[in-house]
Amino acid sequence: MPVNSVELSDYQIDVIRKMKNGCILVGGVGTGKSRTSLEYYVLSCGGKVPVNGIGKYEPMDKPRDLYIITTAQKRDKGEWLTECLPFHLSTDPELSLSNVKVTVDSWNNIKKYQKVYGAFFIFDEQRVVGSGAWAKAFLNIARKNQWILLSATPGDTWSDYMAVFIANGFYKNKTEFTTKHVIYNPYVKYRQIDRYVSTGELIRHRNDILVVMKRDTGKQKIHKYVPVDYDKFSYKRILKDRWDIYEDEPIQETGKLCYLMRRVVNSDPSREIETLNIIQQRKRVIIFYNYDYELDILRNLLDENEIPYAEWNGQKHEPLPDGSEWAYLVQYSAGAEGWNCITSDTIIFFSQNYSYKMTAQAQGRIDRMNSPYDILYYYHLRSTASIDLAIQKALKNKKKFNESSFVKKFDSDSFNGLKNVA
Repeated sequence: MPVNSVELSDYQIDVIRKMKNGCILVGGVGTGKSRTSLEYYVLSCGGKVPVNGIGKYEPMDKPRDLYIITTAQKRDKGEWLTECLPFHLSTDPELSLSNVKVTVDSWNNIKKYQKVYGAFFIFDEQRVVGSGAWAKAFLNIARKNQWILLSATPGDTWSDYMAVFIANGFYKNKTEFTTKHVIYNPYVKYRQIDRYVSTGELIRHRNDILVVMKRDTGKQKIHKYVPVDYDKFSYKRILKDRWDIYEDEPIQETGKLCYLMRRVVNSDPSREIETLNIIQQRKRVIIFYNYDYELDILRNLLDENEIPYAEWNGQKHEPLPDGSEWAYLVQYSAGAEGWNCITSDTIIFFSQNYSYKMTAQAQGRIDRMNSPYDILYYYHLRSTASIDLAIQKALKNKKKFNESSFVKKFDSDSFNGLKNVA
């Protein structure tokens, strides 16, 4: 195995000193979370590694096998195994420091490791939100092993921290957490969180486990908000009359109501015009979108103007295009993380995503240390439709947009307006 110098900065070493079992190492894309976490793992097991060529490798006093749970894409690309090389860590114990074995797998397979005992786990990218199957498997693992979690944006709501708080012993279980901090909406048939209480305690717990890594790539980031139009008549028909203009039937569900409003907004031809203008100006662009109908719009636009393009979504994982002019169409939930681009300096957000976390991850695709561009451009297409403005406000406040709250507020405002008129 090659012996490489571990290039950690003084700042990263200071971060390692603040880390502890059960912490969340928070840092944006490219901050060096992976390498910092591996250094912490070696030190926590009693080993030593040279830093910037100074010192020597020393075996671990308390060796523990290392399990890294990450995205399927990072596992398949071997990114973590590459990061392990300078630390003399390998999937083959005979080639590994202190004969420990490294296992890298995806979150989809986390249940396989619930019986592991006495090892060290690095959970890469926050996936233990709520109380689903992954969160339950995580809690089983956390009780029997040492662990840390890496995340660029660890949570949009307090419920996103619940499993990590329980794993750290702040609460015995979900019932204790919800009893102390959650107020449910009594006016809906299904359990819906209305608000959180005793948030001072939650803030103290969060501050206790978060270790923040800052990063400055030296890139200047320019955000341009491009005004676009929308069909106000159709939008009003959907929102006020609760009528599905596409299927010609009443709208019964909040989710469908918001989906249809966004469809009217995102399908407006003005978005195509502005997108084409940006492509012609910037030449090589990444375009993020949410829905399949947006993908169809973008495909038609690029085909009609003979602009080469490739796609990253639930069905296609095509590589970035080559050439002097191209577009890369990326669906938020499929491609907001796990890949990088240093051949473009421009991202177009064709539509907004509900999650601040996912939006931040998407922006990081071109914000790389090794990018040759000193200035990065982010174009946000945005109308004055109420749902567009509400999503924008949530993202600005680093929150996740809530459909039910938006519709509830609209209905309340409409009722008050009618009452005032009366």
